[in-house]
Amino acid sequence: MSYVARMKSPAIPVLLTALLAAPTMLAAKPKPAKPAAQQPVTVEALLAQSHAAITKGDTDLALRLAQSAIVADPRRPGSYIALGDIYAETGQAEFARSYYDAALVIDPSEPAALKAIASLDDTSRPVLAKP
Repeated sequence: MSYVARMKSPAIPVLLTALLAAPTMLAAKPKPAKPAAQQPVTVEALLAQSHAAITKGDTDLALRLAQSAIVADPRRPGSYIALGDIYAETGQAEFARSYYDAALVIDPSEPAALKAIASLDDTSRPVLAKP
């Protein structure tokens, strides 16, 4: 019996079985895991990250994160106060005041903004030497 004759008969059922099982085997493969769903970025998360950045001394990052919080929700006075606090801490009182004022436009009775402005006013007054 020739080599080709011997291979035809056993090879055909094996190939046929493999072809018929292929769709089943493909369907049985586990799907790749989806990447973990990221939590939506919230104003609170941005402000917390901003606070952490200023604590570490990264003023530029803190400013960008606080500005992002304002963009995310411009009606929230706390974001303006946070940005004002960063400017006040870096010695830029006029910028700080403008953001505290913006917070007061949203909520005229915002205690944190009122307190911050009062603090700016106290530090900006010249100290007179006593005679």
